[in-house]
Amino acid sequence: MCRAARRSETGPLTAARDGKNMTNRDGSRWRDSHMRKLPGIILAGCAGACLAAIGQVAAEDADMPEIDGVKIITRAPAPEGHPLDEITSGFVYRTEETQELELDDFTNPGFLMVELGQDLWSTPEGSAGKSCESCHGDASESMKGVRAAMPKWSEAAGKPLTLEQTINACRTDRMGADAWKWESDQMLGMTAFVGLQSRGMPVKLDLAAGDMQSWWEHGKELYYTRTGQLELACANCHEDNYGNYIRADHLSQGQSNGFPTYRLKWQKLGSLHRRLKGCIKDTRAETYDVGSDELVALETYLAWRGTGLSVETPAVRN
Repeated sequence: MCRAARRSETGPLTAARDGKNMTNRDGSRWRDSHMRKLPGIILAGCAGACLAAIGQVAAEDADMPEIDGVKIITRAPAPEGHPLDEITSGFVYRTEETQELELDDFTNPGFLMVELGQDLWSTPEGSAGKSCESCHGDASESMKGVRAAMPKWSEAAGKPLTLEQTINACRTDRMGADAWKWESDQMLGMTAFVGLQSRGMPVKLDLAAGDMQSWWEHGKELYYTRTGQLELACANCHEDNYGNYIRADHLSQGQSNGFPTYRLKWQKLGSLHRRLKGCIKDTRAETYDVGSDELVALETYLAWRGTGLSVETPAVRN
């Protein structure tokens, strides 16, 4: 028997045809019998696709770190007009040991300053004899979302204010107290405590308020301007080379969503402006003062670049 004949004899279909329908070996119509099975096949296929999609979402959700029951968004689609497709938190580029420090409030060394800020919140100061709590009450309610929207436009100041500047404005104008120094324990403690109330919330600035857009544009200009003897811009490290190493440092995208941050290098909590000054000095350039218009503009642009990432205050970094 020829090979073709053997295949025909042992195959599921005979060579016989009945009208337009091929027949099974038992003489039943192939199309009729198999069409009755299609709904089940389609349902099975749809169910499989749905389960695969659900599994993918579950996997992505499982990959999302969690702190004290709060999910932390460390990867997000970039906002419209952003040069990158996806933005990532500095958390992603840290070692597992450093990540574990941040994910446990008990081991997070930044919480020593959070506790200081919590004490200061209810401590009356200044000629008015008021505390933060006197006006703002329960911080977990009144301060929720504040850090996620900073810097924020101030009509009274005619410019955006950082969280540090907002705190000092309250102290001098409403409490009759002295302003805190930018890197003082009191300021770092208060910004960490206030920032903690927004933990897990996505960063989102209101660029439509006041003249925020022009400050954003100035910050963008600074971000792409090469400075210093090394002629480096922020973008050269944090946009062109994130994920790579420069000496022993694993470069991140330079996001600001975790500040004030506990840096292992500093062995204490530090502000974003301190970090920016350090970066600028690393290019061997003259830097700006903390709270300067230049660093406020740069902070505004950086915050926008991190739109959608969770506030992680107080984050832990190298």
